[in-house]
Amino acid sequence: MSRIGKKPVAIPAGVTVTKAADKKIKVKGPKGELELALRPEVDVAVDKAELKVSVADATNARAAGAYHGMTRAFLANMVEGVTKGFEKRLEIQGVGWNATMQGTKISLNVGYNKPVVLPIPKGLTVTCPDPTNIIIQGCDAQVVGELAATIRRQRPPEPYQGKGVRYKGEKVERKQGKSFGS
Repeated sequence: MSRIGKKPVAIPAGVTVTKAADKKIKVKGPKGELELALRPEVDVAVDKAELKVSVADATNARAAGAYHGMTRAFLANMVEGVTKGFEKRLEIQGVGWNATMQGTKISLNVGYNKPVVLPIPKGLTVTCPDPTNIIIQGCDAQVVGELAATIRRQRPPEPYQGKGVRYKGEKVERKQGKSFGS
């Protein structure tokens, strides 16, 4: 059994959690609604104040323990997402490199001959307060992180000049360029 999985998940006021017959958990709050399909090895008990995750099928104890802790972490992220939400901030460094919003798409000019245009998934709010900063907000931590990683993957920071798309506050280890001996 997982130590993390044993901890109950507190349900704050304003959040409703329902368990359907087809082993799906729905969490609804002020920021949105999320749904999770449960694995057959895990079961969730829904009380008014907390969620408790337990192992339903102990035939493979190692896999059941892993799914036990993972399910508890997913449920905790869902509850936090519908109450507070998640946010990722990206910054673009490079001369002439920028990002702009085009309706439900984001356009990145990051040194290629054409701009890179990426669609924004439903449920996310993407803003560009200035051309070199991107803010991604949403209630699903996985979708927010996936979009941030996709944007960063278009031009990751390189170690010699430091140009690229990076997370806000990310430290890039700089390398020394070529040295000439005389």
